Amino acid sequence: MEQNDPIYWSHLINENWSLIVAAGEQGLCFVGSQGADVQELENWAKRRFPGRPLIRDEARLQPYADEIEAYLLGKLTSFSFPFEVSGTPFQQAVWQALCDIPYGQTASYSDIALRIGKPSSVRAVGTAIGANPVLITIPCHRVIGKNGGLAGYRGGIEMKTRLLEIEGRRE
Repeated sequence: MEQNDPIYWSHLINENWSLIVAAGEQGLCFVGSQGADVQELENWAKRRFPGRPLIRDEARLQPYADEIEAYLLGKLTSFSFPFEVSGTPFQQAVWQALCDIPYGQTASYSDIALRIGKPSSVRAVGTAIGANPVLITIPCHRVIGKNGGLAGYRGGIEMKTRLLEIEGRRE
């Protein structure tokens, strides 16, 4: 991804969902919090990709929106589109471990730390999960506390609860 490559974005509205989604030339790079406006994207892009212009482009984002909408309606359990996410090797390992949690199942922060071979890095795992820029699609909502309770979520506990309900897991 080049420094001046645009980030394209769209406002996905589906039934009770309102999400800002964004993609670069190589894939989905951002899914915002439920109900948040474009300011969340602007703040994230300014920190992560200063200088990259933001361009609203509903048509370019439609393939991503179609799959996310199908997921939100309970008609899709995994995503086929590419991602354009950058992070440290540790973050990348955590995000990959999140993608390995099967639909409808959950794992604890400790489980993720074990899966990536860093069992004493539970707090760092939590920080990496919090830095996940693509909510829903890299399924950080499937991570729960060791005691089975819902733990923090960038999109808020209500959004996390709704996503787990879609997947048939009720807390």
